[in-house]
Amino acid sequence: VQLQASGGGSVQAGGSLRLSCTASRSISGSTLMGWYRQAPGKQRELVASISSGGTKKYSDSVEGRFTISTDFAKNTVYLQMDSLEPEDTAVYYCNVRRTIVSRYDYWGQGTLVTVSS
Repeated sequence: VQLQASGGGSVQAGGSLRLSCTASRSISGSTLMGWYRQAPGKQRELVASISSGGTKKYSDSVEGRFTISTDFAKNTVYLQMDSLEPEDTAVYYCNVRRTIVSRYDYWGQGTLVTVSS
């Protein structure tokens, strides 16, 4: 499976972006799908995740501003990012994994988000 991330760009603080992560085949059997980010000089961190049961989790820093969603008909995971802050500047990576039978763990190539003040 190949994951293609898109939607990154430059935006002013307070603006919005929507990231998309499209898989080359069905990901409906995934256990967990998520978005991570890595800012310069920092470790990669989990920003948002959604389980196969639809449970969504967010890091404290983005809670209330970001929304993760899926469209299995399009093999796509989205991250809607609103009220962006300069601290959100990072490369964003999508991840899909299956932790039971026929396990897999795939990463997208990353898309850069730059938020200016």
